[in-house]
Amino acid sequence: MALAITDATFDEVVLKSDKPVMVDFWAAWCGPCRMVGPIIDQLGEEYEGKVVVGKVDVDANQEFAAKYGVRNIPTVLVFHNGEVVGKQVGVAPKQTYADSLDALL
Repeated sequence: MALAITDATFDEVVLKSDKPVMVDFWAAWCGPCRMVGPIIDQLGEEYEGKVVVGKVDVDANQEFAAKYGVRNIPTVLVFHNGEVVGKQVGVAPKQTYADSLDALL
């Protein structure tokens, strides 16, 4: 299961992580987000202990979505050492997300 990340926890959970971090920017009303959500949850389980996988609800937490220029959802960003190293906008196959994580491990 993916971790719920908020504006209040983003800095600590994402930017200060010593592991790669995958963040799904989503909203409850977004149909494509509901397609990506289960994939992100599966990756959270499969990469547990190796990668931090989380979700940011952009309706409730707009600060970091704005900071990273998230204009379309779902947008999945991959962070390493506090920097964005990967970006996927829209729905993609699970392997696309897994490949972006594998490249950092």
